[in-house]
Amino acid sequence: MSFNNEQRKHVMNLIEDGEIFNGDSGSGIFRKTTHPFILQNSMKNLYSQYREAILAYFLNNKISWWNGRLTNHPLSSQIACLNHLFPIRENKNAVLSLVKSICPDIKDVLTITSDTYKPAYIQFESISDKDHLNETYSTRGNNCTSIDALIYGELNDRRRILFPIEWKYVESYNNENKATGSKGETRKTRYTDLINKSSQLQSSNKNVYYYEPFYQLMRQTLWAEEIIKHKDTETLQADDFIHIHVIPPNNKELLEKIYPCSGKMMEDTWRGCLKDQKKYLIVSPKELLSSAVDALNPLFKYLEKRYW
Repeated sequence: MSFNNEQRKHVMNLIEDGEIFNGDSGSGIFRKTTHPFILQNSMKNLYSQYREAILAYFLNNKISWWNGRLTNHPLSSQIACLNHLFPIRENKNAVLSLVKSICPDIKDVLTITSDTYKPAYIQFESISDKDHLNETYSTRGNNCTSIDALIYGELNDRRRILFPIEWKYVESYNNENKATGSKGETRKTRYTDLINKSSQLQSSNKNVYYYEPFYQLMRQTLWAEEIIKHKDTETLQADDFIHIHVIPPNNKELLEKIYPCSGKMMEDTWRGCLKDQKKYLIVSPKELLSSAVDALNPLFKYLEKRYW
């Protein structure tokens, strides 16, 4: 059974149990079709204590939701990211503990002030102040390279560092070549020169960069590099970055697929594209949060039951 189907079955058990989704009966409609694992009420997709706060954060920071609205799909990676990280975004000690498990040289985490509404230590659907990737659009969460979650910190040597976080849940990908056709030509026009000048990406691996999930990872790597390159004009004045890729370890369809563009599995494929291996890390959702949230915390118990 695929990981996606396993998680659908798990969600149906949670719906029957009644606790996690607060009595939602399921059999909701998603893209005009009724499914037993889809929620009736999209609000119940969010951790109950932070529902209103998350909606206010997205509304007041003018962030677009995936698919245009708060989804009732319980296997959404955007929802998973928010349920894991939003509850700790204002807790400096928790966020610092999280990044210390990834980067022991971290000294402090800093408020991300480009959020006009309730800036804190984690930002969602982050974009740069200016378009450095030739993408024209600059709408958070839509039509440009956005980062699922972002942490900004200071190292022991006083240099500042970005932690862009890409969150996956049940995603798996086909073998579409995003470099073909008129849209493909536009993409290559946007990114080829940036790839050639990148200090992190191997320019010899261009055949990989236009297949998912590497297309996303390529753009996010360039995004971080360009923020650093333009730190004199960006709100985030960073000197370095570590790209965090959050993936459930049981998602074999993503992690263990042999990708035709490389003939290798996901991590080996992407690491073959990188010059500095220390700037990229795969971590499970539980590993990421366990250093920041005590096992007795209601959030930990919620995440463990729903996702882990």
